[in-house]
Amino acid sequence: MNKQRAIFVDKGSGGWGTGLRIEPKGKKTKVVSITGGGIHPVARKIAQVSGTEAIDGFKNSVPEDEMMCVVIDCGGTARIGLYPMKRIPTVDVLPSSPSGPLAKHIKEDIFVSGVTEKEIRLADEQIESHSETSQLNTSNKENSNINNEDLKKEDQGDRDNFLMRFSKGIGKVTGTFYQAGRDSIDMLIKNIIPFMAFVSMLIGIINYTGIGDAMATFLSPLAGSLWGLIILAFVCSLPFLSPVLGPGSVIAQIIGVLIGTEIAKGNIPPQFALPALFAINAQVGADFIPVGLSLGEAKAETVQYGVPAVLYSRLITGVLAVIIAYVASIGLYQ
Repeated sequence: MNKQRAIFVDKGSGGWGTGLRIEPKGKKTKVVSITGGGIHPVARKIAQVSGTEAIDGFKNSVPEDEMMCVVIDCGGTARIGLYPMKRIPTVDVLPSSPSGPLAKHIKEDIFVSGVTEKEIRLADEQIESHSETSQLNTSNKENSNINNEDLKKEDQGDRDNFLMRFSKGIGKVTGTFYQAGRDSIDMLIKNIIPFMAFVSMLIGIINYTGIGDAMATFLSPLAGSLWGLIILAFVCSLPFLSPVLGPGSVIAQIIGVLIGTEIAKGNIPPQFALPALFAINAQVGADFIPVGLSLGEAKAETVQYGVPAVLYSRLITGVLAVIIAYVASIGLYQ
């Protein structure tokens, strides 16, 4: 008889969770595959590594007090939360995240998703010497060969059934797209909508107080010379101003209209149009830096040091952009 051992199941690519440590205890020695089409390879691998028994949950009724864990292929409906609700370790072969009517029961200590056979291994504290592991593997192979003969006979009809394979493929594709849509909506609610509300508030403050008009009137005369444009870019990219000037590009729009009007009147030479464009946009995106880092799943320390680093770098790159644009515009309008 196989020696029963604790295993660790890590999340797969795009999966959810921190991984599960699953251990046979008492009567809980059965790995129940509830995926359709026979015993799933992940369930079979869990049973082989842990020295337990894999059972097709669609063909056999297994008491819950005998379930060591269940293997499912749910994209995010009721089944995904049914077994976590009963505190039965759940391994989802699809990269699903907590969702559905039972989502509140799906916790990291009871659920992991996106699992393939390569994410299954012996628990660290259960790993012994190489010789014992080799002996275990040899014993497992001998016993698994006997078990696999029965499993192959039992599942051969299902695996050879084209309709079964086709339906499972459709289910996998549907689950993947469903999860992608759910992740998109989750990102929209947690990151993009709050950012839009924040930007709307800043735009309202700028418009209501008249700060934008005042600064535009003050800065627009600088657009008549190269040094003036450099000063304009420097002011717009100051770290304590750029996050306030960035939302909605209010300042850039107002100054752009004023400069365009002066160029049309002939008060500002047309060759200053290109460098002026870079000068008035030196602050663009400065308000989005923390949001962009969070969307990239940056750590708190990265955001803490990354935001000021980018803001201060704009002081240099903003001025350089104006100079490069001025050089590129020489002779452009003659």
